[in-house]
Amino acid sequence: MRKLVVQQWVTVDTIAAEEDGGLSFVAGEPFDDKVTDNPFQNNLMAFIDSVDTMILGATTYNQSKGGWPYAEEQGEYGRKLNNLTKFVASSTLQDAPWGDFPAATVTREPAATIRELKEQSGKDIWLWGSLTLMRSLLDAGVVDEVRMLVCPATRGKGTRLFADPRNLKLIEASSFDNGVAILRYEV
Repeated sequence: MRKLVVQQWVTVDTIAAEEDGGLSFVAGEPFDDKVTDNPFQNNLMAFIDSVDTMILGATTYNQSKGGWPYAEEQGEYGRKLNNLTKFVASSTLQDAPWGDFPAATVTREPAATIRELKEQSGKDIWLWGSLTLMRSLLDAGVVDEVRMLVCPATRGKGTRLFADPRNLKLIEASSFDNGVAILRYEV
């Protein structure tokens, strides 16, 4: 069965969005098409190769639709991201174009959509950003894994990754020369 994997960039103090909604703490280099021996980039490429579907909330969609479909500096990573099957959870959007790539499907009932997708064959499903959506899907019991990209920064204030107490089981921890640690937790 397919899994729903949440991936979030966070600070060491688990801020997932700064007070202004920004992510200035994100650490990582843009991808390009050169062969790399960069373990961090290789980890992110392995992750994107493990998924074939992305779900995002309306706010994350609106923040991303003008940039990612045109992010040629992201090389193969960007091409793979842009070619994923996408769903946007929204109660107001009627359609969700994604540049010259296939449009996202709008879902009004994301938990039900995730349950249906999990029953289908394919690779795992990636929840990209979308803290409000993440929290509702955690409450609905459809999240299988939380993957945190912990950046070497703190913010003190902002939106924390989790709003409620959660017990998670660590399944992997990796650190990289750019200071980022990737922590994978089973929900």
